[in-house]
This record gives sequence, C-alpha cells and structure tokens, in this order.
Amino acid sequence: MKIDLNCDLAEGAGIEAEIMPYISSANIACGFHAGDPALMKETVRLCMIHHVAVGAHPSFPDRENFGRTNMEMSPQQVYAIVKEQIILLQTIVTELGTTVHHVKPHGALYNMSAKDHLLASAIATAVHDCDPGLILYGLSGSASLIEAKSAGLKTAAEVFADRTYQDDGSLTPRTLQNALITDTHAAVNQAVAFAMSAPIQSINGKTLVLNAETICLHGDGAHAVEFAQQIFEGLQTQDIQVGYA
Repeated sequence: MKIDLNCDLAEGAGIEAEIMPYISSANIACGFHAGDPALMKETVRLCMIHHVAVGAHPSFPDRENFGRTNMEMSPQQVYAIVKEQIILLQTIVTELGTTVHHVKPHGALYNMSAKDHLLASAIATAVHDCDPGLILYGLSGSASLIEAKSAGLKTAAEVFADRTYQDDGSLTPRTLQNALITDTHAAVNQAVAFAMSAPIQSINGKTLVLNAETICLHGDGAHAVEFAQQIFEGLQTQDIQVGYA
C-alpha cells in the first residue's frame, strides 16, 4: 500500500531541508501569498535531491494575509493568476532540469474553489492550458476534483493530517478555535486512518469516510517537522509506503 504525503513549502518557515526526507510531494508557493523565485529555486533543488515531486501552490495575490482571506475575483482573473504562477514555477524547473508534477491551490483560493464550480473550472482550465499532464490536488469530494476531471486532468483527492473536519467533509474554518490539530498523536492517527480508508470523526462526532489519495501537512505549522516524521513512521508501522503517484 502507498500514499502520497504532501507539504506546503517555500512559504518562509525555513523547514524545507528538515522535512524533505519524510514527504513525497511538495507544493511550492509561487510568490503571491509567500515566497519568491530564489526560495522557489532552492526548494526545487531540495526536491530533486530527495526525489520529491514538485508542485505549484498558486494563491490569491494576498501576501498581507498569507492568502487565507477570501477575495472577490472573476473566473477570468482567477485563470490568469493561476496560470501566471504555474508558468513561473515551470520556468524555474526547466532551468534546473526537472518538471512540475502537480498543482494545488492555496488557502482561500483552495477553499472557495472547493465549493464554487466556476472558480474550480477556471483553475482547472489554467492548469490544463499550462500542461494537460499536470495532476490537480483538490479537497476530497469537492467541486475542484469534479471540474478538473471534466477538463481532462488527472486528480488526487486530498485530505489533511493537521486539520479538523465539518460534518459535510469540508475543513473547519481557520477562524474557529478547533480548526487545527496540534497534537502529534492525533495527527498521526488521522493520517493513518485516511491511508487505510478508515473512518475519522468530524468535530461534532459524525463518522466520515473520505477518499484519500494524498495527505497534506502544512509546512507553516509549529510542529511541522515533528508531525512529518511521526506520520511517516506511523504509516511505515502499518506497511504503508510514502510515495507519489
């Protein structure tokens, strides 16, 4: 059995080198919410050393709020900003002699497009126009995956080791106190359950079974490296290999 463990990186936390041995794919910030070309290049180099898949992590243009505030943008505008960010990463990876493997939207753009089919379609079209071979990482059961498949893209249903869930399978908003999982043991248990297609509990105690093809760990979390190591080892104890498709 194998599961992808992805992490949001190049966001300024400075943990890229430490976390690389424990993940299989990286979502690299493209400058709109965090990062810059130099940090992107450095992170891609680390990915190449550790055989970690390189992904673009496009966001709303909102460095002030780390891309986590909803913005009113038309589908045409969303298409343009997503395409611009992917092209920037494509330029960097071409220079370094590798390729972009996937695209995963960030923050508010991710959450809005998970429910808004027009935004999801705009993102999927931008991804397809950059490279129809790219994989779209999107929230399990979301509009993002539906529209990506409609656009002819391969998809990876994403779940989160360090976030709690609402009864409908959506992520608990970060504005709520219990949105983040901060206990290592709880994060490991949730990740292993996802990888084994076992149920988890929503914040209200509802049983959820979510399709899990890639598990996300946030690189800006206070315990990101510890979580990554413990999740990696927890998966190994269940004979689950960490690796990307």
